[in-house]
Amino acid sequence: MGNVVSAHLDESKRQLITARTGKVMGEFTQLYEQQYPVALFNKMRFELEANGGPQSQLLQRKAPLEDKSIFSGNLFQYLEENKKWRNRFFFIPDSHVVNYYENKLAHERGLHPKGTINCAGYRVLSSVEKYLELLETTLPGVKAKPGSSPGLKCATQFPILLWHPYARHQYFCVTTEKEQQKWLAVFQDCIRHCNNGLSEECKVQTPAFTDSVRLYRQAHDQYSTWEMMCGTPQQILANLVMETLVPELREPIAARLKGKPFEKQRNWMLISDAVYSMVQSQVGAQYEAVVQKCEASRPLLEASIRTDMDQIITSKEHVTNKIGTLVMPKAEKLLKASIQPYINSILEALMEPTSRGFSEVREVFFRELVEMSKNTLNGGSKEKLGEQMERISMLAFHPVKMQSCYEKVENLHLEGLQQRFDVSSTSVFVQRAQILMREQMDNAVYTFEQLLHQSMEGQGGEDLCKTIQRCQDRVIKKYDYDSSTVRKKFFREALLQIFIPYMLKQLTPTVTPELPKFKDLIFEDFSRFILVENIFEEVVLQSIMKDIMMAVKEAAVQRRHNLYRDSIVLTNSDPNLLLLADSAPIDWGSQYGNEKDRTDGSESQKRRKQVVSMIQLDGTQVLPHESCLEVPGVCDISEEGQDGDSTVPASSGPHQDKAVPLTNGTSQPEGSLEKAIAPTPQETRPGPSKAEPQQEEAKKSEGHVEGSPQDAAIESAIKEIENAVSGEELLSEDEGQELAKVVSISPEAHRQMGEDVSGSPQTTVPEPAATNLHSHGNTSGSAHTNEEVGAKSVSEGQMTDHSNLVTGEGLSGEQATSYPAAGGEV
Repeated sequence: MGNVVSAHLDESKRQLITARTGKVMGEFTQLYEQQYPVALFNKMRFELEANGGPQSQLLQRKAPLEDKSIFSGNLFQYLEENKKWRNRFFFIPDSHVVNYYENKLAHERGLHPKGTINCAGYRVLSSVEKYLELLETTLPGVKAKPGSSPGLKCATQFPILLWHPYARHQYFCVTTEKEQQKWLAVFQDCIRHCNNGLSEECKVQTPAFTDSVRLYRQAHDQYSTWEMMCGTPQQILANLVMETLVPELREPIAARLKGKPFEKQRNWMLISDAVYSMVQSQVGAQYEAVVQKCEASRPLLEASIRTDMDQIITSKEHVTNKIGTLVMPKAEKLLKASIQPYINSILEALMEPTSRGFSEVREVFFRELVEMSKNTLNGGSKEKLGEQMERISMLAFHPVKMQSCYEKVENLHLEGLQQRFDVSSTSVFVQRAQILMREQMDNAVYTFEQLLHQSMEGQGGEDLCKTIQRCQDRVIKKYDYDSSTVRKKFFREALLQIFIPYMLKQLTPTVTPELPKFKDLIFEDFSRFILVENIFEEVVLQSIMKDIMMAVKEAAVQRRHNLYRDSIVLTNSDPNLLLLADSAPIDWGSQYGNEKDRTDGSESQKRRKQVVSMIQLDGTQVLPHESCLEVPGVCDISEEGQDGDSTVPASSGPHQDKAVPLTNGTSQPEGSLEKAIAPTPQETRPGPSKAEPQQEEAKKSEGHVEGSPQDAAIESAIKEIENAVSGEELLSEDEGQELAKVVSISPEAHRQMGEDVSGSPQTTVPEPAATNLHSHGNTSGSAHTNEEVGAKSVSEGQMTDHSNLVTGEGLSGEQATSYPAAGGEV
């Protein structure tokens, strides 16, 4: 292997690599130094002018994966060094970086892994034929036949292959199809997480970086959303260099490669991997240097912005109006001819699979809580509850259980986009939707944890099932509202990613030559914070945003989409819940576990805690030498409806009488269990009813409402919900203002857009119950399709409110799917 790389990467080739890397980084550095002051100005302006907006109803966990592991087990791995298959132990920590060891004992001893795999930019495949098809794209003109090389003769018939356009490919296999499906889900989850690499916390560096990359590619006539915008900044910049460097290296090196077709392809990938590593090292050092330089100038820039904020804003608005006069007529003409006829059809194609995915998230969450209620009813102890909550607490990061949700979105198809709007792939949209689904699941689980923990203070074990049911109902209502808000925002951003690159590509040739004359309108002191190129893109963005927002609003009133109307936003429905937002993480095992768990748990065991069970299957063959053995402490975690004794079948309904296995080995007719834990019709019915005050009195008389401060807070929150529903509903903040930070358009422009969209100022008018088309469905345990849920209208009493959402976060954390606008990211 080393001989192949050294033979083809001689000194002249290495000098060429360094020269091309330096050229790309030189252009990028110049753009970054220009975009950094703009991003800083946009951040400071947004902080001063943002009026807030609807806030998420669900709480958000600060550190979802701290000191947790995701998965571990054994796989056969193909080793390039000796061209043999070896059994290796794989361990995936909270970073989602795949570590592999000689065996499980080496991991338990704390030895360094034999190797690591950063999954950013990879694709996972389960077929050798599909892998060979992709392999042909890396070295055009060389085609290998399946089975023509010993390297593709897997040790078993169930391969797992990782493909990357530049990095080394990875080959694994397992002994059963069941294992293969589970490991595919694990690797897909790692890829999804690593592709979401840029931090949302970096409000200046992230938009400056993404804008610089985008402008660099546009300067080279590449406007489409880039699939390789994934991983760390060093990986993204390396992808940027490799995009131009690989074609230059491939032709002379390919002509000198010897051997069979597959051998040539594999040798080329080894060479490409070596080049990729070299480029990452070089761009990493240069990127760190430019970041440090810009950060050192930040105090002076901030002082200038604070001093001249009003003048900078006034100057920018003046230039924006002048550029708008030039650009708007051309943009409107392009919109009417080439974009407006396709907005609704593309939106429809986006909405159907995405909504199915979010509905599946709701169902998975509901089934897990029903299972916990049944087990609690049977066990009747807080110790058993601690064990179950440890399992549920990391549900969002269970690759196998979440796979059914992710698969719904993978059916997204946008036919014709590649030809008409230069969209090469829908993978960026699919991955972004899946990440949002995982976030919503984790928010729902975390909110349930906090509500349940607060409610259990002072509660007796006999009330545990009813307490779980009340918390479950509250969380599902909040999830329904939040999922609607998140989906609508995703639809708007996805449409922007599709249309904006196309519009810029069409308008740039005629507009760019005229932009330099507008620089004379900008004072020299303000020229660092106002760039005419960015303003041009903001004007283009503004021209299409009104049509996109109108399309999403019209879709929200259709029953089948299961969305809330944009004009319905309640406030202060559950104020006491916000008090739990900053609560410390709950250690269910130590607080409610059995005495042995509380006394035997060491810090090292906690750090190695497994939150997802392994892939061992009863009655199936496993790999030799500890293959698929579970980490201690996780043998009770079931993965699917048929795995584990305590799992509830997905198809179980409230009226079925078949026996349901319980945790103690006994069984009970399923119908009777459902009746025992199912809420009354008044409890499941959306919104408040006349019977609810009587139910509250009955609960008090039965001793279900204790006099502790926590219980009083909960009851106070419930009463405030009823009071909020009985009063007037508040209309939402304008949608244009919601995207202020995402697209970096001035608040004045957004307010003007809001007037154009709405047609008149919004007034406080109660929304009739019949127009609220977002149904929560019942909580009886039966499965609901998106259409069934959307077909049931609900009263305003079910809707919860928003108050402080920091809008415009957009896709800044998922740069692989983001189209960053001037000074911000979508």
